[in-house]
Amino acid sequence: MPPSPSDPVPSPPAPSSANPQPLAAHPPPSHLRPHPPFPAKLPAPPQTSTLPLSTPTSTILLSPPHTALLIIDLQNFFLSAALGRPASSAGNLAAARLLESAIPAARKAGIRVVWLNWGLTDQELEEMPPGTRRAFGFEVEVGREAEREAADDAYGVNQAAVEEALRKREEGGGDGKTERIYRGLGSEMGIVRLGDGEVVDAGRLLMRGAWNASLPPALMDAYREGAKLEWKPDVWIHKNRMSGLWGGGTPCTEFLEKEGITSLLFTGVNTDQCVSGSLQDAFSKGYDCILIRDGCGTTSPKSASEGIEFNCERTWGFVADCKDLEDGVERMLEARTEKFDAIDMQMQGPREGDEF
Repeated sequence: MPPSPSDPVPSPPAPSSANPQPLAAHPPPSHLRPHPPFPAKLPAPPQTSTLPLSTPTSTILLSPPHTALLIIDLQNFFLSAALGRPASSAGNLAAARLLESAIPAARKAGIRVVWLNWGLTDQELEEMPPGTRRAFGFEVEVGREAEREAADDAYGVNQAAVEEALRKREEGGGDGKTERIYRGLGSEMGIVRLGDGEVVDAGRLLMRGAWNASLPPALMDAYREGAKLEWKPDVWIHKNRMSGLWGGGTPCTEFLEKEGITSLLFTGVNTDQCVSGSLQDAFSKGYDCILIRDGCGTTSPKSASEGIEFNCERTWGFVADCKDLEDGVERMLEARTEKFDAIDMQMQGPREGDEF
């Protein structure tokens, strides 16, 4: 069981809802949970229900027991206002949609929720190539390393905060060209002040157990709620690369294989970095991949997300929205209810007043 946080191109064909497309990698029926036996004269209910998910290219059918919702990197470093990430940022807006729609829908359908987050150890940091170590980080002014200001990371996660800091210096008579040095993964981030005035040690960048690698409060509450579920509880899995499914095997791929999960719904930040990196590795390993685009966010230029969505829609898998998932779950549950109601009526037999 993965550790828990408590331990710290042609145009696509027209959509067709009339002929939904089952995903090829679904396990055979023998993998599905059987229902209790029914009388021989009556048809048994289906062993499981399929979830119809509308996408721009076609309606696909998901098998909930073999599907997981991956929530990638919705951590304080990427979302916290204390580090300059406003509530209106793309990542925070995506998180709000997941909390409101996609996560409740997934749990209702019996889809496993997997929180896939950066969580480095010292050994992993020592073995990490230099290029990977600078994947995310921040800058500090020379001589003020202990007094960390919200700064840039390698891919513009906090570019707005940097520009604002430079503007203020210019207005104050400075030239805005104070020398800065880059700090990568594992670097001490120093003390930060939260919105309620509480002061916390942000810890080392994206290291396991550090405050900056934890989830913001609302997301942490959602994880803890899901982790208490008796059936298909949420799981937290650490990763040590942008992709959580890189190389020959990772804790994430081991978990998915153990659980028989073959279809993955991708959400989180950043769309064009850790989300797409994980998605492309999953695609290459044979998983069915669906990008939940409004459940993802990035501060990269709009074209970056558009390119990922374009390729996912036409090559790597499918693209859908949180609302599509929510609607698909409701349709599945309605169909399941109708089937079981019909079976229940057959089991009750003819009633007085029925005409035949």
